[in-house]
Order: sequence, then structure tokens, then C-alpha cells
Amino acid sequence: MSQQKSGAVVGDSFPEADVVAYLRSHPDFFERHTPLLLRLKLPHETGPATVSLVERQVTMLRQRSSELERQLKNFLSVAKANDALVENIHHLSIKLLCARGLAAKLEQIENSLREDFAAEHAALILFKGESGASRPGFARHVAPDDAELRPFSAFLRAARPRCGTLRDRQKDFLFPRDADSIVSAAMVPLGAEAKLGFLAIGSRDPDHFHPGKRMDFLGRIGELIAVGLESEYGREHR
Repeated sequence: MSQQKSGAVVGDSFPEADVVAYLRSHPDFFERHTPLLLRLKLPHETGPATVSLVERQVTMLRQRSSELERQLKNFLSVAKANDALVENIHHLSIKLLCARGLAAKLEQIENSLREDFAAEHAALILFKGESGASRPGFARHVAPDDAELRPFSAFLRAARPRCGTLRDRQKDFLFPRDADSIVSAAMVPLGAEAKLGFLAIGSRDPDHFHPGKRMDFLGRIGELIAVGLESEYGREHR
């Protein structure tokens, strides 16, 4: 049996495409013709030697199995990381529910970010509740029309979590003591249209908060913090 490139005729009367179509529609063909299967030879990819079709199939199946195993390990790793994030968000929820008073909640938020989420640097900028809305080195009150917030105007207008690099003026405002060491960061709005303020988390790892990072968990953390703090601001005005 002679064989040419795609579109050629196999033998004297069968178009190659018909042979391919037949084998695709009859995948058990070689099971019913085992002697033929064992006699077929294919050129070896790395040299002039030939291997049987069965050997080639086994090799391909092993390669495919290795690929699937790598994919499975990756999926399991991602699932494990997601489970840990969900658990840590749960811990933060419990801490906020148990804390009484704005100062206590700010303390719990800072501790949770550092201990549960391994945040290297964190800053909480609050637009509401000037009375008591501060925690040196972490949380501070800033008027929403403060000129220092101008570098964040696009982020605040969008009111969506953002990951990536920060401009120098942004780093100097958020992390005045550690600005030079911050390479990537996440910014999370608090409340509808970021009216409560925003949370910033900085890292020395350029890939830790890359633009392609998932935002859903960051959004959930922001929503949780916003709800926890809003309840305290509501008490202040009762």
C-alpha cells in the first residue's frame, strides 16, 4: 500500500481522505485486524529507525498522561490555595463580629491581613468617621477631597479592585516608610463607589499582585471590611 501527502490517492483507487474518514468512523478496525496493526511501521521522530504503531501509540499515551498529571497537580494547587483564602476570609469575618468598637475592629483587620493573608505592608484609607478612625502605621482618616488623593482618582472613579505597580506618589502616600521596597500592590475599594475609603496591600514581589491576579477574593475582603466598619459608623450617629 503506497501513501502520499494529504489529498493523494492510496493505492490505485482510494483517496487518502476516504481512508482517514473510514478509520475515524471505525476506531475498532485494528482490534479486528490485530496482525495488520502489528505489521504497521512509522518513522521515528528522532532518526531513521521505525517503530510499530502500537509503540507509537503507547509513547503518545504516556506523554498525554504526563501532561494530564501536570494539569491535575496545578488544579489541586489552585484549589488548595482557594480553600486557604476562603478559610482566612472566614477567620476575618469572625474577628470582625467579635470586635467591639471601631478601634478594636481596625486592630483585628490589621492583624488578620498580616497573620492570615501574609500581607507584607497594608494601609487603610478611610473617608468617614474622623473620630477614632486611625491606627498609626495602618489606618488613617483622609478627607475625600484631599489633594493627596489625586493620584488615585482613576482608581476611585472605577471603584474596582486593582493589582499591579504603583506610581511613586501613590507609594509615598500609602507606604511612606517602605515606599522604596514596594514593587507590586493591590488596591481594594471599600463600600459602594469607594465612599468609605480603600485598602492597599503592598509586596516586595513583583509577581505577587500582577494585573492578571484574580480579583474576586480581594473584592470579598473589601466588602467584608466595609460592612464591618459601616456598622461602627452607624453607631456613632445614633
